[in-house]
Amino acid sequence: MPLFGGATCRPARILCCTAALVGLPLLLVVVLTENDPSSSNPDGSIWNVRRIVEWRPCRWWQTGTHLTALPATSNGYIRVDCYGGSIKCAFCDGIGIARLLNATLVLPKFEAAAYWNESSDFADVFDVDYFIEQTKDFIHVVRYLPEDILSGEPFRVDCSKRKGQFDYVEHVLPFLLKHRYISITPAMSQRRDRYPLYAKATLCQACYKALQLNQDLGSKGSKLLSLMPKPFLSLHLRFEPDMVAYSQCHYIGLSSASMDAIEGARGNRRPFTGDVARYWRERGKCPLMPNETAFILQSLAIPAHTPIYLAAGDGILELEGLTSIYSNVYTKSSLLSREDFAQMGGNTKAALDYYISINSDAYIATFFGNMDKMVAAMRAARGLHRTLFLSRRAFAVGVSKGLAGAELATAMWEAHREDYIMGRGSALPDCFCETKL
Repeated sequence: MPLFGGATCRPARILCCTAALVGLPLLLVVVLTENDPSSSNPDGSIWNVRRIVEWRPCRWWQTGTHLTALPATSNGYIRVDCYGGSIKCAFCDGIGIARLLNATLVLPKFEAAAYWNESSDFADVFDVDYFIEQTKDFIHVVRYLPEDILSGEPFRVDCSKRKGQFDYVEHVLPFLLKHRYISITPAMSQRRDRYPLYAKATLCQACYKALQLNQDLGSKGSKLLSLMPKPFLSLHLRFEPDMVAYSQCHYIGLSSASMDAIEGARGNRRPFTGDVARYWRERGKCPLMPNETAFILQSLAIPAHTPIYLAAGDGILELEGLTSIYSNVYTKSSLLSREDFAQMGGNTKAALDYYISINSDAYIATFFGNMDKMVAAMRAARGLHRTLFLSRRAFAVGVSKGLAGAELATAMWEAHREDYIMGRGSALPDCFCETKL
């Protein structure tokens, strides 16, 4: 019986949804008999839907057609500052920026995140020799600074909070020329329309061909991968106290322990109320609860016995809402030895989640964050297209309309079916081109 569905494997039809939304009661999950002919999904799971669009690596950067010789001298040195789930995304952007500004790249230091309280070097996560070898024709990279600037700290240029279309040539190059050594935090809204193709190619090469885990982490990743039953789904679930608190969303039906954890992380961010809360939720701003995630997975005909690797940090709240339905759930802590797990910090744990997710048979995320974008893009680069982002907006809108049970399940199927058919969100456009099937 196929683990990911098919004509021989259909889940039971769902009648009621666990919708812990403002003003709505917490309902029980009730199921009808299997193989109901009126099921909203007569053809098996979401993965059996025929796609009409895929994102694949663009030929122009894979063939190296637009590669130009590196200048003999550079304008200075750039270090990229990045942390948390943004590490790979920010670093990839920073590589493109360094090439755009004709700078020499200094291997980054991954900054401490408030929720991890950990700093680490590039070499603690990635294979330095492999990275330098794979990028040698695209950008100058140094392990160590030259003696004349070794003792000085870089001039910090924080672009991360800049609004609008931020341009690095106009705003950052003058600082590089003046100080010779700068550190940058890439802007979320940077302009890439002014990137020459050789700078874009540098970003693509470094991000999708040059970054591999170091020997120690690679060994742990391979061990984790070998221990997972095949085929399996990697699920990036986000319902941690800080995530919920930051969203300013209100939930009912949570345990007192969960409420206390959220309140402890909330600070000055009070939850929205009334019409503002409803509007905020219908815009898709509220993290899906584990039981809501389970409901959507059922709606997509993901069988309850599917092995699931939980790509998530510590402290997921209300996890039993998922595991009470999908009981075949694995985590890093359950697969690795206690000693191996205790020795790992936040960055290395995130790197292992990334490794498993880009190698899993299928990947589903409840959030469209930086890690999810990078995982989806790397999976597309590897030809792995069973990738899907659950729509918080579609779920909230459906519940707001009064949909529940089978009607809500049908709405979830239709919304996600359309996303999967069109390959929405499954790759970053800088290095990937839309391919019609």
